[in-house]
Amino acid sequence: MAWIQKQIRLPAFRRGFHIVTQEVLSEIPELSTIKVGLMHVFIMHTSASLSINENADPDVPVDLEMSFNKIAPESFPYVHTCEGPDDMPAHVKASLIGNSLTIPISEGRLCLGTWQGIYLCEHRNHGGSRRLVVTIQGE
Repeated sequence: MAWIQKQIRLPAFRRGFHIVTQEVLSEIPELSTIKVGLMHVFIMHTSASLSINENADPDVPVDLEMSFNKIAPESFPYVHTCEGPDDMPAHVKASLIGNSLTIPISEGRLCLGTWQGIYLCEHRNHGGSRRLVVTIQGE
């Protein structure tokens, strides 16, 4: 059984939901050698998150951003405000969405559905680059 682990640095993205499937795949060419396994992706931040969602319609990330801004608005009377008005809502959104994904691997490819992609959910106005730890287990 093989274990592969890499840290990937994604560039800074503007606030919103961004499909990063190809950015992740380009950093792990070893994936093609795995017949069956799992890929775990973990984001090393508390104000951004990871999700799997529709990768075809550009309206989806827009609607996701609008929805989460309604769920965790900057205007809410948060106590933790020392890092700016977008910080605590970012923590709430990251807690709701989550910090990791586990995706099956089959014949050297991720087993994503036809309309699925990996999203970086950037919840800060200026979050900066983001680090992911990708761990692959398989044979």
